[in-house]
Amino acid sequence: MVGEAQVLNSFDPAVTTQDVDMNFDLTEDQQSIQAAIEKICEKYDDEYWLARDRDGGFPHDFHRTLADAGWLGIAMSPEYGGSGLGMTEAALMMRTISGSGAGLSGASAVHMNIFGLNPVQVFGNDEQKRRFLPPLIEGRDKACFAVTEPDAGLDTTHLKTQAVRDGDHYVLTGRKIWISTAQVASKMLIIARTTPLEQAAKPTDGLTLFYTDLDREHVEVREIEKMGRKAVDSNMLFIDNLRVPVEDRIGDEGAGFRYLLHGLNPERILIAAEAIGLGQAALRRATQYAKERVVFGRPIGQNQAIQHPLAQAWMQLEAANLMVFKAASLYDAGRPCGTEANAAKYLAAEAAFQSCQTAIATLGGMGYAKEYHVERYLRECMIPRLAPVSPQMIMCFIAEKVLGLPKSY
Repeated sequence: MVGEAQVLNSFDPAVTTQDVDMNFDLTEDQQSIQAAIEKICEKYDDEYWLARDRDGGFPHDFHRTLADAGWLGIAMSPEYGGSGLGMTEAALMMRTISGSGAGLSGASAVHMNIFGLNPVQVFGNDEQKRRFLPPLIEGRDKACFAVTEPDAGLDTTHLKTQAVRDGDHYVLTGRKIWISTAQVASKMLIIARTTPLEQAAKPTDGLTLFYTDLDREHVEVREIEKMGRKAVDSNMLFIDNLRVPVEDRIGDEGAGFRYLLHGLNPERILIAAEAIGLGQAALRRATQYAKERVVFGRPIGQNQAIQHPLAQAWMQLEAANLMVFKAASLYDAGRPCGTEANAAKYLAAEAAFQSCQTAIATLGGMGYAKEYHVERYLRECMIPRLAPVSPQMIMCFIAEKVLGLPKSY
């Protein structure tokens, strides 16, 4: 697990606040963004997402609606068709999508657009940006993020996918796992080793980043049946002699690991925002049910055994939400945010899980029924708990980078 955090004394208020603006109100523009996304999401109601959960199938119509409204490029440069807004606005958008009841099914359908091409936007040349970014923003291309491998896990430096230079091409061979949207993607951002690990000066050297066509004649995409989020596929990729033009290489050969880091903190911030939205959706349903469900002549929400877990869920979500937007503000200000991005991901995932399981307990037997939706929320909230980095690795990171404890892994 990696990030940009410096070694900080977490007990020094001057350090932990990092001079972040402490105004917690949304600006008028941010309120307008939230309202616009809410209006779009109203067209895709709970029954729409229940059907996607039952039957699968990528939500192409939802993706197209957001593309047509110009939202897929919210954090990309206006020069290439984006809105040029910050990670704060992107997080607000993703929280709103998830919180509408779309959950991770809706958020994951557009998640890659927001953070995935950040290395291309930062390190790609002008020709690459003109070629790659507008089709993604306009929704003509869909992309997947091909990093994780079966035998490497979070140890990215030990990736085994190879890219061998052959004239004006590289030839890629290897395997990737847990690659979302590969069933529908036309492009992929993929990292491969161009210098064998034993020949690299250090483990992070010798990895090269490419953004290229997902050529299904040379890439077998095998879907993984999973617990939730059936609408957005997860896959194993088997890559066999995929020829990638040199002009699809992002930046310098061997520097891909460093480029990849620029997408990791935004990814953590966004999935944290999505987790908050999911937890809020669950809490909203549970609270409404607690008001309406009458047992022994009184609404169950009048009982403290129901009230207290719901109140606790609200407080946990609100606290995690503050860390999400602190991390986003730091990122937008160009400040180190690795500590905050990782902490936001951890806190938001735990708060979402607590909210979702509390919702099921509040609804009782009905919480177990698909028609009440909260069981779907619980299944989906496992995603931010597990990915893109485990909670245990985040705690190791905080212990080392913030508290100054010895590295444990």
